[in-house]
Amino acid sequence: MIPTITSLQNLRVKQAVKLRERKARDEQQRIIIDGEREITRALGAGVVALELFVLDGVELSATSQQTMRHARESGATILPVSRQVMEKLAFGDRVEEVILVAESPSPALDTFLQDKLAAKRDLLVAVVEGVEKPGNLGAILRSADAAGIDGVIVCGARLDLYNPNAIRASLGALFTLPVIGMTVPQALAWLRMHQFQMLATRVDGAIDYTTADLRGRTAIILGSEAEGLSREWLGDDIRAISLPMLGTVDSLNLSVTAAILFYEALRQRRAK
Repeated sequence: MIPTITSLQNLRVKQAVKLRERKARDEQQRIIIDGEREITRALGAGVVALELFVLDGVELSATSQQTMRHARESGATILPVSRQVMEKLAFGDRVEEVILVAESPSPALDTFLQDKLAAKRDLLVAVVEGVEKPGNLGAILRSADAAGIDGVIVCGARLDLYNPNAIRASLGALFTLPVIGMTVPQALAWLRMHQFQMLATRVDGAIDYTTADLRGRTAIILGSEAEGLSREWLGDDIRAISLPMLGTVDSLNLSVTAAILFYEALRQRRAK
C-alpha cells in the first residue's frame, strides 16, 4: 500500500501538474485526464494508464471506486493523495476524486477507419482545421459522437488533441471516437484516395446546407471562426456549402455549425 502523498513537492505530483501545459505533454508523452466519466471512457478505449491519483480520507463514490478498480486492472499505479494535493492536481476550483495520468495515444494513419473502409460503408467524417479553443474541439467531438460521425480528422499547426480542456469538453468522446491529427495535404490525399465527396463550409458557399447531399461517403470540412478554411481546401472536387445568416452577425460558433451539419447529415441518411 503506497502511503498517502501529502507534499506538493512530490516528484510524481509535480510532473502530473506540468501536464496541464502542452510542452510538458509533448516532452513526457503523457496526458492528464480529469473526471470519472472521462477516465472510464479512456480506459474502455484502451488508453495505457500509468498513475491514478485518488483523493484520500473521503468515502469515494461508487463510480470512483469502479474507476479505481478498472485503472488498477489496466496496470496503473494507485496513488492516494491528500485534499491539498488533489486541489493542486485538479483543474481550476474543481476537486476531483480521481485524476488519471496516461500515455499519449498515437493513432496511426494507416489504420484510421480501416475496418469501416474495408466494409465499403457510406462513411461520414468531419475535418476540422485550425480550431483555436480546446473547448470548441471537445464540443465538436461530443456532437460528432452523438450524431454518429464515423471519424474526425483534426488539422492545423496549433493541433493539441489531448489538451485537458478538449478531453473534458468532449466528455471523453475523444477516446471513443476515431480521431486523428494530420496536415491538410495529408487529409486531402487520404480523402481523395478513399473517394470521399468533400463539402467545405464557407460563408460565401453557393450551396445551402439543406440542399447539399450529405449521404454517401462524405467529408464535412470546417474551419476556424477567425480565419475560416485555408486556400488548400479550394479545388474542383471540393464544393462549398453554407448556413444562412439572417441577422447582423457573420458567423456561428464553430461547434454550433458542426452540430447543425452533423444532424442534417443524420436526418438525410435516416430518410434515404
